[in-house]
Amino acid sequence: MRTYDLLTLNNISAAGLDRLPKDTYNVGEKHDSPDAILLRSFKMHDMEIPASLKAVGRAGAGVNNIPLQKMSDNGVAVFNAPGANANAVKELVLASLFMAARNLPNAVQYVNELQGSDEELSKLVEAGKKKYAGYEVPGKTIGVIGLGAIGGMVANACVELGMQVLGFDPTLTVDGAWQLSTNVERVNSVDDMLPHVDFLTVHVPLIEATRDLINAENINNMKSTAVVINLARGGIVNDQAVCDALIAKKLGCYVTDFPNNLTKSTSGVIGLPHLGASTVEAEDNCAIMVAEQVKAYLEEGNIVNSVNFPNVSMPRRTPYRLVVCNENVPNMVGQISTVLASASININDMINRSKGELAYTIIDSDSLIPDEVVAKIKELPGIKIARVIQ
Repeated sequence: MRTYDLLTLNNISAAGLDRLPKDTYNVGEKHDSPDAILLRSFKMHDMEIPASLKAVGRAGAGVNNIPLQKMSDNGVAVFNAPGANANAVKELVLASLFMAARNLPNAVQYVNELQGSDEELSKLVEAGKKKYAGYEVPGKTIGVIGLGAIGGMVANACVELGMQVLGFDPTLTVDGAWQLSTNVERVNSVDDMLPHVDFLTVHVPLIEATRDLINAENINNMKSTAVVINLARGGIVNDQAVCDALIAKKLGCYVTDFPNNLTKSTSGVIGLPHLGASTVEAEDNCAIMVAEQVKAYLEEGNIVNSVNFPNVSMPRRTPYRLVVCNENVPNMVGQISTVLASASININDMINRSKGELAYTIIDSDSLIPDEVVAKIKELPGIKIARVIQ
């Protein structure tokens, strides 16, 4: 039986690792030639990529800590777990709404700093509580930027709270739209949304197009009492611009899951220690999802939720399977088929899909594909990987 070495770079929930049979997977923190890597927040950018590596599984949604281009160049499939932590983040967004609206962090700090007898504390509490009076969220307007798995759940939950919800997502899928409440009002741009919101929450990945998405220029178009919530990624909201606005009393509050020395020292910032997906349930869900995806890729060559390879799956037609990843250029499938035909290997079934610069092919043949045939395929210009699964 084929066995696989799987390297863990962070603590991965046992609920996920339990999906990998111990007689097939050697899971550990020390493998020089791993077939796959599972990680959470470990930064791989300066890590040497083992020649043996076939797959990387990120037990979470964001993949900023993984060098995607380097992985693609080496023919390594990268998987993530979109939506597995959505409920955890949604709940923290709602907690952030209430913390900001009811001034809870400052109120807690006020109580913790009080000194005196119980009777004296009681008087101080009554005397000081007026400074921490807040407001209720029903009837308020929230803007949700990004209506994917997390943003969609946030938008729907805020509708249930009685809020007016404005949503913006130029890449919203049909399936995502079906999941949204009909009471979510879609707007055409971030700029159209900002002047109207009492709360703003962002749920997009950090890419060049979203870096500094909320910045000094568009913060000026927001209400001076507005609350900005960033539980997505640091860099989407320009921290300097937000802090400047808070100091100038042009913004009400900033809740960030990515604190730094600037935000930590600015009044009006509620800093959280990256708690977005930090629940037992979310960690279990992410680990289970990514473990099953890596397992399906290693054992069957099927791809689900890859961020750099196309999603493609095919039921087994024969015991003999070949998978090939190559540059997305013309006639690659023809060249691969020619090599197989010249070795008198008949193709029983085949599927080919592409994504960006890469294409991926699954071939089930009627007979065993010898190593020397696989070697000839690997010699074709543009081939990233070719491996037999049987």
